[in-house]
Amino acid sequence: MCGRYSITTPVEGLRQLFLFEEMPNLAARYNVAPTQEVPAVRLESDGARHLRLLRWGLIPSWAKDRKIAYKTINARAETVAEKPSFRGAYRKRRCLILADGFYEWRKEGEGKQPYRIVMADRGPFAMAGLWEFWRDPADRSPVESCTIIVTEANAYLSRLHHRMPVILAPDDHARWLDPDADGASLQGLLKPFEAAPLVAFPVSTHVNKPANDDPACLEAVGEEIAAA
Repeated sequence: MCGRYSITTPVEGLRQLFLFEEMPNLAARYNVAPTQEVPAVRLESDGARHLRLLRWGLIPSWAKDRKIAYKTINARAETVAEKPSFRGAYRKRRCLILADGFYEWRKEGEGKQPYRIVMADRGPFAMAGLWEFWRDPADRSPVESCTIIVTEANAYLSRLHHRMPVILAPDDHARWLDPDADGASLQGLLKPFEAAPLVAFPVSTHVNKPANDDPACLEAVGEEIAAA
């Protein structure tokens, strides 16, 4: 799964890679947690890519309340096209969730050790996401929310966890965002990212608390996991 991640890359660097129109003042986020607003890129009706802040935890349009979001932070690649919570968004409302690292926990001894997973060059990347529009029945306030698609872990990350987020190669961004792309043809993108560019290393349990959103979350406390 993917339950915590970071996005600390300056906005100009993000804009160059993901080609969105805006130049927002985005604060660095070291420990993004579910139900928080997260930066995502989507293709809108003007044919351009736009950066939007979406609530992490997808709320389907038919949901009675927002509590479902705690169960929909991730969508499984194997069932995303059929599951009622996600199938509508998968057909027409796909997005890029921007990140430059994510966290996973591995049981070690009597506890769980957090690990940070990044690209070898520490650059940003896009996780495959879906977004949805929902209106709160209580006060009619609009909410735009999102989920991150996850798949089987590659050989490298399987030593930490059996699942990982779907990371899209830059050449696949346009295809993923195209609302006219056939959902069945996109299944080929929902696969484990190749192991070589990824690096994992242990970090402090400081990251365990979502309230801790500071550079200390990124600091290594041990050696990188060696490639197999």
